[in-house]
Amino acid sequence: MFTRILGTGSYLPEQVRTNADLERMVETSNEWILERTGISERRIAAPDETAASMGAIAAKRAIEAANVDVSEIDLVICATTSSQNAFPSTACEISGMLGISDCPAFDLAAACSGFSYAYALAHSMILSGQSKKVLIVAADLMSRACDPNDRTTIVLFGDGASACILGQSDTEGTIAVHMSADAKYGPLLSLPYPKRGEKSENDWLYMKGNDVFKHAVTVLASLVSKTLEKGNIKPEQLDFLVPHQANMRIIAATARKLKLDMSQVIVTLDKQGNTSAPSVGLALDEGIRSGRIKRGDILLLESFGGGFTWGSALIRY
Repeated sequence: MFTRILGTGSYLPEQVRTNADLERMVETSNEWILERTGISERRIAAPDETAASMGAIAAKRAIEAANVDVSEIDLVICATTSSQNAFPSTACEISGMLGISDCPAFDLAAACSGFSYAYALAHSMILSGQSKKVLIVAADLMSRACDPNDRTTIVLFGDGASACILGQSDTEGTIAVHMSADAKYGPLLSLPYPKRGEKSENDWLYMKGNDVFKHAVTVLASLVSKTLEKGNIKPEQLDFLVPHQANMRIIAATARKLKLDMSQVIVTLDKQGNTSAPSVGLALDEGIRSGRIKRGDILLLESFGGGFTWGSALIRY
């Protein structure tokens, strides 16, 4: 038994926040942002949008692309750190919006590594025989977690959702998956839950940028090597790298490690910013729907996030 991606989907809010907009909000400049991040704009959710409402749209598009009926889905996993409620979970809310019933549904919190973690878990659930078709959703509203006066974070993050249907297959689609974490680095990138009834200056997302950057480059270099070795795939066999969209310098460093030309890297960072958990899925869906990624291509999905967490999936699409 194998697993294969049956369909993908994504959703981005309509509002665009450009670097020019940010110049009017904090002390920064278009040149400063582009040089350090590679981001020119990001999407911002409307006040009435939630992780569940965005995730449901992305999920519907993935279901349509997979050409499956919602009754065939037997597990829903939502990767998010932007849940509106402690319960019901965002996964349960999405299930209700889609008309899915009598089906397990739960949230997974791994920050920017959320899509990779959810994919690895869905893969394992199918191989174990517990599931046949799994709906993976990733949705975050990180713009609401950023201090509007902190230029080091507000320039980075945007909102969005991505989804995919992973199903049983007679031929190999998922070649290898990998997940890991190291809690000792947690204080470098954190987002506390606000105390009930109050909001303090300590409740915003905190990131020690330079340290996070250094660890991300080191960890991702090791991650891609381990994943390729696990899947018995050489770097030159890769068709595309589908990375977490955090920083263009990190993406470029990973591409150099794999000796890949940047034309073999799916980049959405410039127009979407860092969307956290949905990031990899958004890039994957963009690559597929644009026609760049074709059936049979070998892809490496990789991500790194708060926790610290990191994960990957080596797949033949």
